[in-house]
Amino acid sequence: MNITRWNPFAEMEDLLKTYNRALAQNPSQEGVLSADWSPSVDIVENDDEFLIKAELPGVPKDDISVDVNNGVVTISGERKNEYKDEKEHRIERFYGRFSRSFSLPENVDETRIEAESKDGVLIVHLPKAEEAKPKKISVSIK
Repeated sequence: MNITRWNPFAEMEDLLKTYNRALAQNPSQEGVLSADWSPSVDIVENDDEFLIKAELPGVPKDDISVDVNNGVVTISGERKNEYKDEKEHRIERFYGRFSRSFSLPENVDETRIEAESKDGVLIVHLPKAEEAKPKKISVSIK
């Protein structure tokens, strides 16, 4: 007999995704903003930097903005609907404006932040300050 662990949060997330897709397909409803979507993001750290990787397929790099202000990095932009004159049968991707903001750790050198767009993924490099990098000290044992 197999035991399956129930995860109520996964079910709530699925329900929220379904609800958001339904709203995006019927933007004529009052109070619904077609611009409300958020790209998926991974944040990882290595010895030299933090990396933010945002999935932005179909968004030209000219429509993406990365801003740093008061210790917060904000990724924003817009994915434009490319099917204006065509009959839509099924639309599952989100269109419109997006924005994601993240607090920066204190050990990030804000003056050296860089971003690149490659294969539909925006990569924001957040270099660590020199004093924040881990140092290796060799100890001689006598």
